[in-house]
Amino acid sequence: MGALLSLPLLALPSVGTLVTFGASCCGAATCSAVCSACGKFQSSMATRIAYAFILLINSIFSWLMLTPWALSKLEHLTLDYMKIKCLGEACTGYVAVQRINFALGLFHLIMALLLLGVKSSKDSRAGLQNGYWGPKVIVWLGFIVLTFLIPESFFQVWGRYFAFIGAMLFVLLGLILLVDLAHTYAEFCLEKIENYDSKAWRVLLIGSTLGMYTASFAMTILMYIFFAGHNCSMNQAAITVNLIVLLIISFLSVHPAVQESNPKAGLAQSAMVAIYCTYLTMSAVSMEPDDKMCNPLVRANGARTASIVLGAIVTMLTIAYTTTRAATQGFALGTSGGHTYAKLGEEEVEHGMIDQQPMSARREMRAEALRAAVEAGSLPASALNDDDDDDSDDGRDGKDDEKGGTQYNYSLFHVIFLLATCWVATLLTQQINDIEMTDPNFAPVGRSYWASWVKIVSAWLCYVIYGWSLIAPVVLPDRFGH
Repeated sequence: MGALLSLPLLALPSVGTLVTFGASCCGAATCSAVCSACGKFQSSMATRIAYAFILLINSIFSWLMLTPWALSKLEHLTLDYMKIKCLGEACTGYVAVQRINFALGLFHLIMALLLLGVKSSKDSRAGLQNGYWGPKVIVWLGFIVLTFLIPESFFQVWGRYFAFIGAMLFVLLGLILLVDLAHTYAEFCLEKIENYDSKAWRVLLIGSTLGMYTASFAMTILMYIFFAGHNCSMNQAAITVNLIVLLIISFLSVHPAVQESNPKAGLAQSAMVAIYCTYLTMSAVSMEPDDKMCNPLVRANGARTASIVLGAIVTMLTIAYTTTRAATQGFALGTSGGHTYAKLGEEEVEHGMIDQQPMSARREMRAEALRAAVEAGSLPASALNDDDDDDSDDGRDGKDDEKGGTQYNYSLFHVIFLLATCWVATLLTQQINDIEMTDPNFAPVGRSYWASWVKIVSAWLCYVIYGWSLIAPVVLPDRFGH
């Protein structure tokens, strides 16, 4: 069974090189040291990248286990002497994908429970999140091996009900965060324009808005040309509905009633929502089966391969972005609670007069005050040691940016990763028997009507969420502070 763990390295030698390099780094501590040299990343960022990398490897492993190709390569390495079986059954297909993602999901569930209530790196449990990478990887791989000892009937129920529900929650979460990103981006640009009268930010805001609308209409035209033939009523309906709703939400964003309740609403937000929803629609029609001759990409091998690779990259980037943003922006989900998470650079903006002094001068003044207090007997001598620790772990030095407070909710972070594993498993296995296997070695990702309809409905739902974010301040003015 241990031979299964090397499957991802057989398919992608470049990934194998990355894994070898990552192992030599011994986890996020070394990554943080490397990143701190460029002065842009802190240890919390390196930790999130490490978890995202594990999810990426797990997803590739799941995809490879859809077909017998990887196992046949392993058997070939033994000159076909060893036949790999899992309790007498085949180790590939629907159940194998559910096993692998269940293992990583179980790992994140345990981590979420262990890290409940951690508010800073001073908590001894914070080390579980940011360290112990060797043991954590071993536990993750051990879970994968153990899942192949669980009867298939369990994963039939898990994949059909529990993983499916988790996948839908993950999709909904991504849509909410996309709308939140659209508002945050536009409001940030407007704030820069208002405070600094910056022409550069004005050009960026106007240029990006025009660019996203142009791209949305260009994709719509391409969809009508290539994917909306005479017998393609599903595609015609999806493309037309997307175009109509795009125009409606654009008009709604500049409606006088909306502008009065929320002056910062405008075309910049609707442009970002429009291009994302149009991309979802285009992805849906370009990944559907070709049984009605509506998908020319399936008949073009080069384009088909390119679309599969591009779709996989975008999917993984979306998962990584969603998990990271959900963990660090708890307010978007209403989970801020009573705990205020530390933000990078927060101390520098809290005190206006002190902010004008160099960091070294501030440390010196604080050290002198502590020494005077110790000499006067009002503080114990250990206070000087505590101050030294605080200085050595200053966020600007890149050693510990979470001593005063975590950058994100650890438990929420792992819950989102749990939902991500459910989405990966569901995406790979829904209607698996109906997927057109144009290549016997590799199964296309998401080439089913189920996956296409999920993307189409997700685009519609995203429009609804964004539309409600515009209308809500109008119909419920007491609930909003505009």
